[in-house]
Amino acid sequence: MMRLAILFPMVRWGRNLLQSTIVLVLFAAPAFAETAFPAEGLETRVEFWKQIFTRYGADDIIIHDRFHVNLIYGVATDDTVDARIRSVKQALTEIRDTLDTPEELSDAASAIYATIVDQGLVPSEALLSDLLDQVHTQRGVKERFRNGVIRSGRYVDSFRKIMDGNDVPAECALLPLVESSYENARSSAAAVGVWQFTRATGREYLRVSGRVDERLDPVKSAAAAARLLRENYDKLGSWPLALTAYNHGRGGMLRAVSEHGPDLTTIISEYRGPVFGYASMNFYSEFLAAVDVYTNYQQYFGTLTFDRPGGQPTAKPVVVTATARSPRAVSKATATVSRTKATSYTVRRGDTLEQIARELRTNIRSLMAKNRLASPTIYAGQVLLIR
Repeated sequence: MMRLAILFPMVRWGRNLLQSTIVLVLFAAPAFAETAFPAEGLETRVEFWKQIFTRYGADDIIIHDRFHVNLIYGVATDDTVDARIRSVKQALTEIRDTLDTPEELSDAASAIYATIVDQGLVPSEALLSDLLDQVHTQRGVKERFRNGVIRSGRYVDSFRKIMDGNDVPAECALLPLVESSYENARSSAAAVGVWQFTRATGREYLRVSGRVDERLDPVKSAAAAARLLRENYDKLGSWPLALTAYNHGRGGMLRAVSEHGPDLTTIISEYRGPVFGYASMNFYSEFLAAVDVYTNYQQYFGTLTFDRPGGQPTAKPVVVTATARSPRAVSKATATVSRTKATSYTVRRGDTLEQIARELRTNIRSLMAKNRLASPTIYAGQVLLIR
C-alpha cells in the first residue's frame, strides 16, 4: 500500500525545531492517510501523474494510452506530435497483424511490443485493437506544478483549517494543485477560481451573479469546496469517491456506485458513463500524486521559496502559464547585496536559500543558524540576516 505521509512545508520564519517536529508527527500519521486515501490498484496511474508533475515540462507531449495511462509510447513536441502518433499507430497495427511471429517485428514495433509487455499486458488481437483506439496525448506541467507549490504558501494553512472545520481531511487543502495551481484560473469548461467551481455548482454554495462572483474569493470558495467534499463523502461513503465526484459530479458517481459497487478501481475499469472519461477516471490518482510530490517537493524541485501566507491572487481569472524565474535574476539580486555590504536581504520570488548562500559566499547552515531557520524553506518577502 502506498503511504501518503502528509507534510505541509514549514514556511514560517522563526519556528524552532521542537515546533517543527510536533507538526511533522501530526501530519505524517500513516494510519490516517491509509484509511482516508488508499492507493491500491492505482499505483501505475499515480506514478504516471508524478512524472507529468515533475519530469515533463510544457514543451513535452507524452504519447500514451488513454486507459493504461502509464503505457508511454514516447515524447513529442508540438512540431512532431502528429508524425509520432502515426508512427505509434503503425507499430500497434504491425504488432496486431503479426501476433504469432513477434520476432519478425520491425525495430519500432518491437520496442512498443516490449513496452506493452513491461506494463503487464498480454498482447492479443482484442487488446491491440483497444490500444489503437486509445492512443492519447498529455502535455507535461512541471513548471506549472512547481509554481503551484510556491503559490501554495499563501493559502495552505488557512485552507487546512477550513477543511478541519468541516470534518474533511487536511490533505484536501492541496486539491488546488490539481485544479488550478492555486491561481484564479478559468478552465475550458468555464470553471473559475482557485477551487474551479462551475457557475451551476458555484451557485449552490456561493454568490455568483453578474455583479458578484465569490468563486474568485479563495477563502470563501475553499469553504464551499469543503462543504461540497463533505456532502460528497456523506452520500458516497469514501474519500476516493468524494474526490472523484468533485470532478465528475455526485449524481454521476452515485450511478457508477449503483452499477459497479463502491470500489473506485472497479468503477474505473468497468463504468462507461457517457461523461466518465479521462479526466474523471484520473482525478483521484492526480490528487494522490500531487500530495506525494508536494510532501517531497525538495526531491523533485530542490529548495523553493514559498509565497508568504495571506497573499491574494488577481481577482480577474488568468490563464495558467509557467513562469519559472531565471537563476541569473537571483544572482543579480544577491550580487547587489554583496556590493552594498548590506546586513540583511529580502527574499524575492524564485530565490532559494542555496542560491542566496552561494552568491553571498556563505553556506546554508550559516544562514539557517543566523536566522533561526528549522529548515531551508524560505518565502517571498522574508528578511534574512546575512551579517
